[in-house]
Amino acid sequence: MRTSILSLVGAGVFAATSTIAAQELKGTGTVVLHAARVIDGTGAAPIANGVVVVTEDKIVAVGKQGAVTIPAGARVIELGDATLLPGFIDAHTHIIGRELSDPQANDSPVRDYDGVPAIIGVANAQKTLLAGFTTIRNVGAPNFDDMSLRTAVSEGFVIGPRMQNAGHAIGITGGHCDENGYKPGLMDGDPRIGVADGPEQIRAAVRYQAKYGADVIKMCATGGVLSEGDAVGVQQYTFEEMKALVDEATKLDRKVAAHAHGVEGIKTAVRAGVASIEHGSFLDDEAAKMMVQHGTFLVPTLSAGEAAERAANAGILKGLRAQKAHAAATAMRNGVKIAVRDGVPIALGTDAGVGAHGTNGHEFVLMVDWGGMTPMQSIVAGTMNGAKLLGWDARIGSLTAGKLADVVAVPGDPLRDIHVMEKPSFVMKNGYVYKSQTAAPPLP
Repeated sequence: MRTSILSLVGAGVFAATSTIAAQELKGTGTVVLHAARVIDGTGAAPIANGVVVVTEDKIVAVGKQGAVTIPAGARVIELGDATLLPGFIDAHTHIIGRELSDPQANDSPVRDYDGVPAIIGVANAQKTLLAGFTTIRNVGAPNFDDMSLRTAVSEGFVIGPRMQNAGHAIGITGGHCDENGYKPGLMDGDPRIGVADGPEQIRAAVRYQAKYGADVIKMCATGGVLSEGDAVGVQQYTFEEMKALVDEATKLDRKVAAHAHGVEGIKTAVRAGVASIEHGSFLDDEAAKMMVQHGTFLVPTLSAGEAAERAANAGILKGLRAQKAHAAATAMRNGVKIAVRDGVPIALGTDAGVGAHGTNGHEFVLMVDWGGMTPMQSIVAGTMNGAKLLGWDARIGSLTAGKLADVVAVPGDPLRDIHVMEKPSFVMKNGYVYKSQTAAPPLP
């Protein structure tokens, strides 16, 4: 008999069950989570001595202990001096394949068998979920491997976050979204794998990604750090090309995420109507004000800036790529401050894959340390704002009755020490507990 999803036994230990996988695990019965405080993800003040009541896979009540009716027979999980929060959302990941620090990463497109990136993605997905990230947006993967992983998670064969996927990212020949740096003929692309020039090819590329399961369309508006031979901030698509891409995606009911470091590329992408600017390293006041006017989100990916900078210092990135890493990381520290000051809507995204999977919570820290956000602002960016960007705010993003029971607990109070967001002690997704440390004694 086939083995299904790994199910939790004890504190963070998994063992195989013998049930044939048919769907992702969900909670059963009614569970009451009790902790020293609840932060609901909306920006509202914390609830002291709070409880979250979950029945099967839905939240049914949130409030202060004593003010919420506890159903008879409910199981109570005491979490002690901890903070209950909504499941975290990472709006920019590359969960498929090797990390930048892997010595085999550079040659993997021409050396790894086709199945290797997806198999590695299974391990990455588990690390991400156990880090408290119950939902991710994966913005680019080879061979539609992100669709394979999404299916494996949703059918209960492996554990991982809920996924919104892009398929292949779309960009110009030789640009950041192209596998470049190889000899001619080795990695030539076409619209099916996202290499598209001119409005007609771009429309075909969008349609192809949507046909094979893309929930969101990823576009490269400018150069990037890790690509070969292009300048990090230079605009790559024209306005007409970006507008064709956005119009086609809109017809197909998809939002567009635009990789954009340079300021002219940012402004052009905003005018074209993208939902989000990814990275936004060289953002200036004019671009930030445009984003506010258009309601365009910034996904700053500060973790990627830090990881690329460290990779350059360690000699993992060399030459032009190292220069670009230093330039982008330096600019990010300023650009995100401008966005916060001007009121640009911000959603958390890590670009995990550049940095290590499972360390996604470090982005909360960087949004405070680099961006000057308050701890509460960073929490909202990684919960409710992420849900709004994904268009899933009716289902996830806050601890609200009727929403899916994605609940995370962190030790202590993240408003006093944002670093605790890096080490969740409890993770529930769809009402099912995937991570739980030894239950704490009841609060007084």
